[in-house]
Amino acid sequence: MTESIIDISRTFFLEIALPILQEHFPAETAQTAFGVFGYGSEALRLDDELSRDHHWGLRIDALMPETVFQEKRDEMMRVLSSRLPHSYQGNSLREGHLAGAGLAPDSLPAFLTRTIGIDRAPVTVQEWLAIPEEDIIHIVNGEVWHDPSGEFSALRVHFAAYYPEPVRLRRIAHWCRFYSGMGTYALKRAILRNDDFYATTRFSNAIRLGVQLAFLLDKRYFPYDKWLMAHFARLPRMYERLGGLVAEAIPLSTGWERKLAILNEISDILDRTFVEDGIIAAHPPFRGSPTSGYRLLEHAYAAIIQQLPPDLKSVVPVWDQIYMERFHSGYVDSVPLGEWDRILNLTPDSL
Repeated sequence: MTESIIDISRTFFLEIALPILQEHFPAETAQTAFGVFGYGSEALRLDDELSRDHHWGLRIDALMPETVFQEKRDEMMRVLSSRLPHSYQGNSLREGHLAGAGLAPDSLPAFLTRTIGIDRAPVTVQEWLAIPEEDIIHIVNGEVWHDPSGEFSALRVHFAAYYPEPVRLRRIAHWCRFYSGMGTYALKRAILRNDDFYATTRFSNAIRLGVQLAFLLDKRYFPYDKWLMAHFARLPRMYERLGGLVAEAIPLSTGWERKLAILNEISDILDRTFVEDGIIAAHPPFRGSPTSGYRLLEHAYAAIIQQLPPDLKSVVPVWDQIYMERFHSGYVDSVPLGEWDRILNLTPDSL
């Protein structure tokens, strides 16, 4: 495996960029967290040749107070750009995450708001449930190399402690409901009606939710879908229990009846783990219905919901990346269409 851009960027930052910043911007540098974190495969150390065709190169993420960002960002970029080489250890500074200096300065509150929806650590369970889980990865991933104020590092520690238990249980209950009610039940009906389109969408939804339940049971945040399987294989307990079944279920060559049978086997394993972990009480075995299928995890859904505090029972966890999409729409609107096409690697046929 080749050296990660994180490792090269760390050396570049400590040897070259940090001394320049401390000389010319000592007060601002003392208020800023530097490292590689946030968005992109490289922040997970999962970048490969395919992920390096855009926004890839030497990278230093920098999170600072809003006032510092507004007042000093341009000057910091100008000073760095004027003092740095075009490349470092064979890696371009002009083609990376932010062209010009290998530095990607950002406002800490703005980064948090577009990532998790609030500009601070969540306090209430309702605030926790309003955060898309796959975006928590952007807070805790990668490395922080220099954070004199400790503000961002403290936030990473807060999230690394994982969900408060009522939040985890509410999310488990929600995923159970959709795995079973919108997954195995719906797939059974689609098979009976020979509806391949509905079968495809319901199976894909269910197998994803089953993997996500495995993360919740092992108390690990799941990432966005592209790297979900890579992180699934690292789970300390549930990958061993579910990995083989998931691997058998996902090929197109596996027929619908077998896919449904595998989802039902996964239901049994998840259900037994809920009992093992004390999430739900032991119960007698159940049989499924020839028309409705095996809606076992909806038993767990109800058993969990009925034990939650009253103010949590009807709170629906956020699962879509809505804050990121709000930001992204504005970002795309600010980019000239031709430049956007270049980012997308779209080349006109006439060229």
